Amino acid sequence: MTTASDPLLRLGDGHTPLGDDDRWGLKLSYITTRGELNEAEQENILRARQRRRAPALEALLDDKYLRDLHRAMFGDVWAWAGSYRRRETSIGIDPAQIAVCTRDLVADARIWAEHEEPLTVAVRFHHRLVWIHPFPNGNGRHGRQAADYLMRALEQPPFTWGAVSGAGDVEETRRRYLAALRAADGGDFGPLEDFVVT
Repeated sequence: MTTASDPLLRLGDGHTPLGDDDRWGLKLSYITTRGELNEAEQENILRARQRRRAPALEALLDDKYLRDLHRAMFGDVWAWAGSYRRRETSIGIDPAQIAVCTRDLVADARIWAEHEEPLTVAVRFHHRLVWIHPFPNGNGRHGRQAADYLMRALEQPPFTWGAVSGAGDVEETRRRYLAALRAADGGDFGPLEDFVVT
């Protein structure tokens, strides 16, 4: 099962209870299962998309804008939305480096936008933002929305994120997405470039 707006969001077993660690910072006390959490987050994201327009390039390529975007997408659900994570995770960089690396990313993306094709700019931007993994949760969805806004700022259509070639098979689409991200980790951006437009 998936949502109409995110072909990569695996909802999984909606009855799986949330543990104490999963509930840290949760604003909505009625949420007790993974399914309820996914539904609340998705509603928050849809409201954020309705309230926000794609920003101009200079506005988007700012670390404060990226934090504000995360807050808009997840702030109705999570108290920490829009705040960089302070804990180590199994993926992502050291929390002490997040602010500097995010500022470096937006500075690099400004330069890329002057010299590279829009697809290359947005794919590299998305990959590095997800690799930094700046927030406790929602990094993939936030990174995809930011990349779509970047494409619009570069006067291009937003990415399909594998929705066309995936034809509704969320698990296969996620598998391809994660494999493409891993290839990009090794410097091969081709699979990610192919994925985002198919």
